[in-house]
Amino acid sequence: MALSADAILGAEDTQIKTVDVPEWGGEVAVRGLTGMERDAYEASIQQIRPKPDGTREVVFVRDNARAKLLVKCLVDPDGRRLFKDTDAPALGKKNGAVIDRLYDVATELSGMSDAAQDDIEGNSEAAPSGDSSSSSPETSDELSENS
Repeated sequence: MALSADAILGAEDTQIKTVDVPEWGGEVAVRGLTGMERDAYEASIQQIRPKPDGTREVVFVRDNARAKLLVKCLVDPDGRRLFKDTDAPALGKKNGAVIDRLYDVATELSGMSDAAQDDIEGNSEAAPSGDSSSSSPETSDELSENS
């Protein structure tokens, strides 16, 4: 049976998984990202940087990337975010093993496979050269196809 647009848009496809975190004394709920949230997250951890030969390369900005994802994915029992994006530095100071464990769950629920992570981390082809030499994050359609 072919689905209609209304059926697709009306489907509840958000995944939430409860994870025991004994280091914190309880459980936390981890929610997968929506498509828009995932694109925004991936764009926030990438930069296009110029190379000496005039080409550009996509670089994965590792600075607190796990906590930046988790502030978007840790939710209360009603599915509302526990943290604001600005809370990522504080969350990033928590136990690295816990952060890594929760990050793995968040990436799984968000459909971020190992291959997709390789693309995000800059292990894919370099960006094409162009007139711009900006080192700020870029969110063009060209990058979206690679992420």
